Amino acid sequence: MAKIPKVLQEHINTAFPANVCLLGSVLPDGFAQITPRGGTMVYDDEHIGLWERGRGSSAAAMQDSSKLMIYFRKPSLREEGVLPLGGIARFYGTATIYRSGPVYEEVWRRLVQPEKDRDPDKKGYAVLIKVERAEDLGGQPLKLD
Repeated sequence: MAKIPKVLQEHINTAFPANVCLLGSVLPDGFAQITPRGGTMVYDDEHIGLWERGRGSSAAAMQDSSKLMIYFRKPSLREEGVLPLGGIARFYGTATIYRSGPVYEEVWRRLVQPEKDRDPDKKGYAVLIKVERAEDLGGQPLKLD
């Protein structure tokens, strides 16, 4: 399994609102779905977490074992020499859904306040994506640590 480079972790955790991560998924009809996710976070070195409020087609298609991709872009990281090719990193992995329990609570605890405000009744759920591949825009493995 791939690891999320330490040098990127805080950048991902603070991406909202200027550099919101995008979530890529596959809809039941086979088309790609790309949607912004303000509550994206690094859960640990091998997992990206997010809070899903469950209102759109991405949520409807997301299940345990769904293949997902997180697209992170922060142009200043290219200028700083951290990420080549546009300051872009892509993380590919498999989802696990948590509707209660310790992971659910921890993702909620770490969630940025504006995203909590969008789900005041806490009706959403936590998703952990086990990162299997981490690449730059050119498809090369991230080796930043």
